[in-house]
Amino acid sequence: MPPRRSYDQYCSAARALDVVGDRWTLLIVRELLAGPRRYTDLHADLPGVSTDVLASRLKDMERDGLATRRRLPPPGAAHVYELTPRGRGLLPVLQALGAWGQDRLGERQPTDAVRAHWFALPLLRALDGRGLVQVDLEEGQFHLFVGAEDGPLYGDGPAPGEPDARLVLDTGACTAIARGELSLADAVRDGRVTVTGDGTIAKALTA
Repeated sequence: MPPRRSYDQYCSAARALDVVGDRWTLLIVRELLAGPRRYTDLHADLPGVSTDVLASRLKDMERDGLATRRRLPPPGAAHVYELTPRGRGLLPVLQALGAWGQDRLGERQPTDAVRAHWFALPLLRALDGRGLVQVDLEEGQFHLFVGAEDGPLYGDGPAPGEPDARLVLDTGACTAIARGELSLADAVRDGRVTVTGDGTIAKALTA
């Protein structure tokens, strides 16, 4: 494996960028926050990345202690990648980047790819407490593990159990929340988000 490129600057920001500054690395982290993922799943949810670049970035992440690769037991028998605690420690970095870049979202362009679970991080920023939340969008369903300290933060599809809250909203409302134009509380109050459930998160949103 070739030596890692470095800015050769005695600065913690430069040292951090030596590890995560390459294109695609932080977006791979975003995907792995959903828990262990197969290479094919990562490639499918990172439209635009080449197979060579994805493989290279994953090897770099293993070398730098951000991710590990393991084989699932039968009947899965597939290799998956997952974040280490150090890799998971990049969540605040991604959240800060998302908040900083929300005013750059603008209107969705015809060439823009979108996945429902890409709205997970902005919604996690908007939710307080702890619990399981299911989100229903036009693009699909995903679920959030609000307040999770270990394990996945979100996942595709319906919640893997009875959710503490279920949010139903259209893409316009979700985009407005992601762009910082609308708070989740205001969206609920204005009827742009329907909230059901008996958990503390649902009660807090509808109070």
